[in-house]
Amino acid sequence: MEPPHHDILLSLPLSSLPFTFSTVICSHGLFMLPPNHWDPLSQSLLRPLRLSGPTSSLLARISQPDPHALLVRVYGTREMGREEEMEVRREVRRMVRVGEREERRGGFGRVFRGPRLFEDMVKCILLCNCQWFRTLSMAKALCELQLQLQGRSMSASVHDSHQTNLKSSAVQTEHFTPRTPAVKEPSRKQRRSRVSKRLWREDEGNDTLIPDEISRTIHIQASKCAQMLENALPASMSTEQDDSHGESITCTASVAERNEAVSGEIEPFFDPTMGNFPSPEEIATLDENFLAKRCNLGYRAGRILKLAQGIVEGRINLEELEQLSADPSLSNYEKVDEKLKEIHGFGPFTRANVLMCLGFYNVIPVDSETIRHLKQVHGISTTSKTVHEVADKIYGKFAPFQFLAYWSEIWKFYEERFGKLSEMNPSDYKLITASNMRIKQKRKN
Repeated sequence: MEPPHHDILLSLPLSSLPFTFSTVICSHGLFMLPPNHWDPLSQSLLRPLRLSGPTSSLLARISQPDPHALLVRVYGTREMGREEEMEVRREVRRMVRVGEREERRGGFGRVFRGPRLFEDMVKCILLCNCQWFRTLSMAKALCELQLQLQGRSMSASVHDSHQTNLKSSAVQTEHFTPRTPAVKEPSRKQRRSRVSKRLWREDEGNDTLIPDEISRTIHIQASKCAQMLENALPASMSTEQDDSHGESITCTASVAERNEAVSGEIEPFFDPTMGNFPSPEEIATLDENFLAKRCNLGYRAGRILKLAQGIVEGRINLEELEQLSADPSLSNYEKVDEKLKEIHGFGPFTRANVLMCLGFYNVIPVDSETIRHLKQVHGISTTSKTVHEVADKIYGKFAPFQFLAYWSEIWKFYEERFGKLSEMNPSDYKLITASNMRIKQKRKN
């Protein structure tokens, strides 16, 4: 028989309203990049979260069953210590910028980012000088690599134990060949091991829906979440008070118990070929040529490797950057920008994106997409030499929120073109390309 599985429920009271989870998550292309998996049916985010160690991860599903609270369901563990719970809470809060004051955004909405700064920085490198489908491919390949480096399946937390014990050959060199399709062959099918194929067949189509019963029973006041969750789910529950974040609710229940309490709930589906986003420690010891070939990174491999090595060796202090970003003053912006300039390969475009992830919104990451946007939306033709000046003239009046004003226009255009991105099938993300955004001219008779 399949052994029982356990998960933990964490309620994260929100500090400000309004807060629409789908709008916050689906606010930047970063949400589409693995290991993020947005489920358009349940309107929830499934991804691994890293615990205290550089290689320890657990799968989590994040949703908003109540206007005043987020629900974080962590799979694959019977219990979590206080420090681990706090780390999960910290990562989720960072992703959705829960602690970011409204006045810091000038009335604009939150923009999604990763749970850790290193992931944001690497993904900002992946955005440089390539089409969107290649960025998606490179991010996926890095997550596949992380899984193989660990020699285990991220799906282990929600499947029986014998499926988690991968053979030692899984980490041999021959298994590091790319599973991600090469950029020149986007239609090429991924190769999967027998275990992966079996896991895929078992889980295909298993999109976990947020149970209506939970949505109905959780009270509008976050302080009542513990009582409501206890009514909805039979579980051993502990409630702790977190001075900075309000009341924290932790529930532990087996899958069998939860299925008896909430009809129709099924185990979470996560691509068994992917792991978490790799940590600096996991990348720092790799060979540059191997990394470039395995993940199809090209010249970006050297930049990512040097970034990881700088962090591990203590030359790049991510904690210092995060601390400086707590106060988004002009002086702190200049300090952070100067520190980013010292990192190998961090040019203006990459730095502007990293600064946005840190909460500095006064710089626009200008590229060919900016040129297209200014032409289609504002009717202004620019070049790589003039686009900075034109963008400054258009969005300068929004200082120090130029990026947010610019990005709100960009995102509105995307949704007018492709429909609501929170409802888009993840398999269609690769269709968001410049060629699909051009306005087709009607032929004159």
